[in-house]
Amino acid sequence: MATNKTYEQIAVGDTAEIVRECSSNDLLVYAHASGNHNPIHLPDTDWTGDGQVDKPVAPAMWMGSLASAVLGNILPGPGTTYKSQSFRFLEGAIVGDKLHVKVTAREKRPDNIILFDLSVTREDGTSLVEGLAEVAAPTETIEFDSSNLPAILVQRHRHFNRLIELAKSLPPLATAVVAPDDANSLEGTLMAAREGLIRPILIGARKRIEKAAEDLGESLGGFELIDIEDESEAAGRGVAMVHEGRAEAIMKGHLHTDHLLHHVVKKDGGLRTRRRISHVFVMDIPGRKTPVLISDAAINISPDLNTKVDITQNAIDLALAIGLETPRVGILSAIETVNPAIPSSLDAAVLSKMAERGQITGAIVDGPLAMDNAIDVQAARSKGITSLVAGHAEVLVVPNLESGNMLAKELTFIAHAEAAGLVIGAKVPIMLTSRADDSRARLVSCALALLFKHWQASGTPAGMLNREGE
Repeated sequence: MATNKTYEQIAVGDTAEIVRECSSNDLLVYAHASGNHNPIHLPDTDWTGDGQVDKPVAPAMWMGSLASAVLGNILPGPGTTYKSQSFRFLEGAIVGDKLHVKVTAREKRPDNIILFDLSVTREDGTSLVEGLAEVAAPTETIEFDSSNLPAILVQRHRHFNRLIELAKSLPPLATAVVAPDDANSLEGTLMAAREGLIRPILIGARKRIEKAAEDLGESLGGFELIDIEDESEAAGRGVAMVHEGRAEAIMKGHLHTDHLLHHVVKKDGGLRTRRRISHVFVMDIPGRKTPVLISDAAINISPDLNTKVDITQNAIDLALAIGLETPRVGILSAIETVNPAIPSSLDAAVLSKMAERGQITGAIVDGPLAMDNAIDVQAARSKGITSLVAGHAEVLVVPNLESGNMLAKELTFIAHAEAAGLVIGAKVPIMLTSRADDSRARLVSCALALLFKHWQASGTPAGMLNREGE
């Protein structure tokens, strides 16, 4: 509750101060609010033109505006109105700087006017901003509760950018791309090739693939293209190329999932291993400090307990591959307590115990958890759940395909998440995107496949994720 000081209550020499850490979100919000899109002030940009992402410099007026937080909230506080303000900007601030913003009453004048000296300094005392503000101080006591101020969500998809950059540091993956004969699937393939993530081998109807390339204004020169009209036959050829050692991954183009998986899971000549294959969605959700993995939402319709063991381990392996050290896995149900009438709650409890006994490895696993207390700390606390996972889950194992598919699509279309996916458990990673997915989803799926293949071969991820966020 902010409480002001009236004109009569303020004496010359009175001071107030706040400490504010400069974040990337501050710069993005200021750019939108002010309309100033100068790239020197924007995160994740190459404003020097040297091919590297540069550290942004906070806009000078953003630093100056921090003084209004002290004047409007503390001294004088609610009811204060500006008359004039002047600044001298001495140095710039960068993301991560802790800024000390101070105001000091310098002079009281008639008609409730007060002059304040303003300063913004770094932790080490370096002066960044000096200024003078003339304000009309309130004459009546005002209290204001700002806790109901609507929150602002900055829609950023930083995790996928990081994964793409990590994958670009690795050798490209020889990839059999089955039926890339529409604009989305071919564009994603060519984009991933240009970024150095895959070395595609195009398998499908030559005329349709060349027509898709023509529509995109792209050339297929330099790419191997195997002309096979029938989609199922093309899928079989892609699987065969894995056995021949010519392909290290498979990517689904514009064909039905069943046509591809039929050849992947067949007993003779397929790509089965001792582990059940499963699909893992990786979601880049604005505001989350880590990606969120969801499984299985695409292959196993109503998995039994044994299948859920493999689903959980596959998801953990992908989480490790993208740099999540000891990922936190929430086994979802409708409730957070074991109820024999709800089979998914029983499965969740067993999976948690199996992880404790080392039958599932590489992660902290807990369940049953409901969706709210799996991802929201306050929801977990309100229900008295004591757990290393509750409120912090990074991997969500769902009861069945329907619930997982709905969850992933709700996050995509309501929470504005970006989604990519990978099939784990076969001899090679399989990029199983929807026919409706855009080229960005296919690009990130290629990055996931490359990072997973690297992790499989080396036992270590290409880079670690910083859970602390900015």
